[in-house]
Amino acid sequence: MPWFVIYTQARNEKKVARRLEQIGIEAYCPLLIQVRQWSDRKKKVETPLISSYVFVNVAENEREKVFEVPGVVRYLYWLGKPAVIRETEMQALKDSLDESVSNAEITGLKAGSSISIPHGPFRGKQGTVSQVNKNSVKIILEEMGIMVTLTKHETA
Repeated sequence: MPWFVIYTQARNEKKVARRLEQIGIEAYCPLLIQVRQWSDRKKKVETPLISSYVFVNVAENEREKVFEVPGVVRYLYWLGKPAVIRETEMQALKDSLDESVSNAEITGLKAGSSISIPHGPFRGKQGTVSQVNKNSVKIILEEMGIMVTLTKHETA
């Protein structure tokens, strides 16, 4: 069965993935663990790698079943057809999330530079640097149609 990408309502990715699993549809919502700072504490939280997207492994004739779940908006389309993700690409995404980068430096990057991401979930993807700050870099990944922010976090 092929993997498809569904677009969800904002901040509903984890709920949608859980509900899809409950009705028998294999769903995958890639998550990152981040340390968030509040005024009185630091806390580790799980956040979706790609906002508003969940991957589903469903037969072509059962694609409409995903709309039974509240929070599902639509399928992601590419060239007029639902976007299909190959099994090898899904496995590469899952494997790359198992890696962790403990110490990274942001050096020598300038807005407009073209780069290849060497590590992590977007390993091997080509991007264009949009903005460079002291602890973060915004990169546009045109082939995926998204902008990612890579941030240097302290460990808790």
